[in-house]
Amino acid sequence: MGGSPECSCYTGPTSFASFGDIPGNLCSPTDDWPRPFRNLNHDAAWDHLAAASNLHSVKFDPTGRWRADALNFQPCAETPSQDRYAIQQIHIQGRVWTLSAVFDGHLGSHTVEHVAHHMPIIVREHLELITRKHGDRVVPPPLIADMFSMAIRAFDDAIANDVLELFPDGLSSLSRLSDLQIQGVLDDQLSGGQNYTKARLCLYGTTALVALVDPDHQNLWLANLGDCQGLMVSETDQKSWNVEVLTQFHNGENPLEVQRVMNEHPGEPECIVDSRLGDTPFKQPPEFTRRILYNLYPGQHDTSPWEEFLMRNHTPPYVSSTPEVTHYPLDPSPRAPRKYLILCSDGFTDICGTNQRAIVDQWARAAARSNSRELDEKSLALRLLWQALGNDPTSVSRVLTLNMDSPWLDDVSIVVQCL
Repeated sequence: MGGSPECSCYTGPTSFASFGDIPGNLCSPTDDWPRPFRNLNHDAAWDHLAAASNLHSVKFDPTGRWRADALNFQPCAETPSQDRYAIQQIHIQGRVWTLSAVFDGHLGSHTVEHVAHHMPIIVREHLELITRKHGDRVVPPPLIADMFSMAIRAFDDAIANDVLELFPDGLSSLSRLSDLQIQGVLDDQLSGGQNYTKARLCLYGTTALVALVDPDHQNLWLANLGDCQGLMVSETDQKSWNVEVLTQFHNGENPLEVQRVMNEHPGEPECIVDSRLGDTPFKQPPEFTRRILYNLYPGQHDTSPWEEFLMRNHTPPYVSSTPEVTHYPLDPSPRAPRKYLILCSDGFTDICGTNQRAIVDQWARAAARSNSRELDEKSLALRLLWQALGNDPTSVSRVLTLNMDSPWLDDVSIVVQCL
C-alpha cells in the first residue's frame, strides 16, 4: 500500500495536511507543506489502517480473557518497517507460559528478523533447563529473572561468537590472514551462504522488549534493552485507569544510563550510549570490523562513517546487551481488576508525544465499554493506534495517504496483552 493519494486503493476527496498535522518527529517544516492526502470515511480509514498494520491476535485461554493483539505499522510503502513483534505460547513440561515482545531494528531488518524468530526459542530452552533442575518445585521469581537476563545475553554473545568461530584462533588469527583469505571464508553464497548469513547479522542491531508470564498467571517478567516501552494499564476501584511505565529508556535521554556508560569508560567523553542486540562493531575491538565486516560482500566502499567511531573504540563494549529485567505480580482470580500490558516501539511514543497517558486512558475506557464480540472483531492494538493517530478518520487519513516519498512516521509496533 503506497503513501501517495493517487493510489487507486484510496478513494476520497483530496485535502491538504500542514506540517503540524503529522504526529511524530520525522517530518521537517521544510518538506514543502501543505501536502495532499485522501480524506477517507470512517470505515475506509479503519479498513486501510488494518490492512497496513500486519495484525495478529492470539487467545491464551478458551474464554478469551487472556489474549494478545499485535501490529506493525509503517504507512510509507517505499520504506519497509524494521520493527517486529512476537506472540507465542511456550510449552514446558505440560504447562504453558506466554511470551510477547516488540523489537525495533537498527540500520536494517536482517538482525531484527533473526532475533524475533529465535528469541522465543532461546527463552524456551533456558526455561526448560531451569524447570527441569527444580523438578516439582516452583522456580522462585528472582531465578526466572536471572534466567531471562542470561538467555538474552547468551543469545547476543552468540551473534559475534558464531563468526569468530569461523577462524581457528578467533580475532588473534586475523593478522595472519589476507583479505582474500578472509573473504574466502565469509563469502560462501554459492555453497549455501551460512557463513555470510552469520556475519551479516553483525552489521545490524535491534532493541528488545520481551514479556514472560508464568502458567499460573501470577507473575510477569519484563526484559528491556533499548528505547521500547512497557506500560501497565490497570482498572481502579473507581472504574478509572492507572497508567504505569514499567521500563526505562536505555539511551542518551536517560541520565542514569549516561552515567552508567561513562563510569564503564572513564576518560572517554564521547563513548556510545545505547542498549541493543547485535550492532557488533560497538561490542568488539576495531579488528572485528576492519578485518571481518569490511571484507563481507559487497564490502564497505566508504568506511569513513565506521572509522569515525572505530578511531574512538578503545574499551568495548559500548552497547550493552544486559537487559533491565523487572518482575510484576499478577492476580489471576476471576474478579481481579482488568489489566492491559502494552509493549511498544519508540514510534508509538513519538506519535503520542506528551499526550500518551491521556491517549492510553481514553483507549482503556473505550475498551472497557466493549463487549466480547467487539473485542474479537477489533484488535485492541489497532484501536490504540487509531486513538494515538487522532481518533477520527481525517487524522488517520492524513497519516495513511500523505503524498510523500520518504517516511513521515517512524515504524510503530504495538502488543496489547490482557492480564
